[in-house]
Amino acid sequence: MRAALYRTFGGPINIEEVPDPTPAANGAVIEVKASGLCRSDWHGWKGHDADITTLPHVPGHEFAGVVAEVGREVRSARVGDRVTLPFVCACGRCPQCISGNQQICDRQFQPGFTHWGSFAQRVAVGRADINLVALPVEIDFVAAANLGCRFTTSFRAMVDQAEVSPGQWVAVHGCGGVGLSAIMIASALGARVIAIDIATEKLDFARTVGAHRTIHGDRENDIAERVREISGGGAHVSVDALGNSVTCRNSISGLRKHGKHIQVGLLSGAESMPAIPMDSVISNELEILGSHGMQAHRYPAMLDMILARKLQPAKLVGKTIHLDELPTHLAKMDGFNGTGVTVVDRFR
Repeated sequence: MRAALYRTFGGPINIEEVPDPTPAANGAVIEVKASGLCRSDWHGWKGHDADITTLPHVPGHEFAGVVAEVGREVRSARVGDRVTLPFVCACGRCPQCISGNQQICDRQFQPGFTHWGSFAQRVAVGRADINLVALPVEIDFVAAANLGCRFTTSFRAMVDQAEVSPGQWVAVHGCGGVGLSAIMIASALGARVIAIDIATEKLDFARTVGAHRTIHGDRENDIAERVREISGGGAHVSVDALGNSVTCRNSISGLRKHGKHIQVGLLSGAESMPAIPMDSVISNELEILGSHGMQAHRYPAMLDMILARKLQPAKLVGKTIHLDELPTHLAKMDGFNGTGVTVVDRFR
């Protein structure tokens, strides 16, 4: 099969012929129909996940496709099924899984990080009965590929972690794929959404998917104060959807009393230990929560909203590309260029 492969972190990414995967006894092989390009793939390529990634490596973790093969122990999946799955795959047996929190499974595996991923014609998935999610025919593969990481993470962040309710003010710092997803979902829940970014085109796009107000980060001396001004005292919920020390601090500082900060964007290297205004956290009784993917058993709630057209993830797709174009696009992801999500949908 054809796949995007690199042999050194930060090194060349080449499209090569590699052996087809085979299913484990409890696993399945998926013929990939579409795979989203996420900044997490860039982090992986740069070696920020070197402790869990073995070289050479095929990246890619947001995908949808058709079951091509199943292992002898698999009961719920059949060849030909249209499927997607969370980017955090669960074991089903650890204390976290038993409690329903498969997104933080103690023995989790992640396609594209812990083993070869979906920038390929086929990808192997373990524990298929626990992790595969049936994909309704009404949702096409390109839109479904957008669900795997950014959209599901934002869904859990807004619905389960933040518990966003109608009339609340929600600030979203960063209008990349995860930020735009959070904007769309919060708006669908009835919130008034403030989108913050330093790119005019991204703010314009944010308005088309649900942002009520926008703040251009390069044109404000104090972003947190501007959020408080627009929201009449501060956001009820604020999301750092970018992942750096500045957006993290701005997100917390722009909250009203009893507000919730949700950290979704990944902070790497020196940025992973940001200074935060703990005095405000204490005096205003703020909540700081992380959000890391979403369990397979929570997909039906999200899919129901998509089928009811309350959520339209297809709107977040900026462009589709061929697998041959993937190396160039992945290497440039640190530039935050373009709007919307890029999806590979042609592999041959």
